[in-house]
Amino acid sequence: MVTRLLEGQAKCLSAYVGEDDLYDGKPLYQALIEQARTQGMAGGTALRGMVGFGASSRNVAKHALRMSTDRPVLVSVVDEAHRITALAEVWSAMVPSGLITIQDVQVISYQASEDASGDGAAI
Repeated sequence: MVTRLLEGQAKCLSAYVGEDDLYDGKPLYQALIEQARTQGMAGGTALRGMVGFGASSRNVAKHALRMSTDRPVLVSVVDEAHRITALAEVWSAMVPSGLITIQDVQVISYQASEDASGDGAAI
């Protein structure tokens, strides 16, 4: 059994995409999470927003803002800076339209025990 610890300064990579966005025939948010797992990130999460807008929003009535039926999805991954930098390059090529950010974070505690099947704790 392998134990991975992460504490102190780290980075959080986030992508803001649409629920209907696709990558190679699957939901983009799912492809981003799968790529993070493939690259051995500490963990990742995709969260669906209730409402939002982005660069493609347009006013469709004089006083109304059109809210898309394509819900926003926030995909976030936390890990060491060098790992996040490498993943950000991959995500940039995968996300044709959206927002990708990197923030400094302070990890208080992260410990994952990974068994032989490769299933470990996720954030």
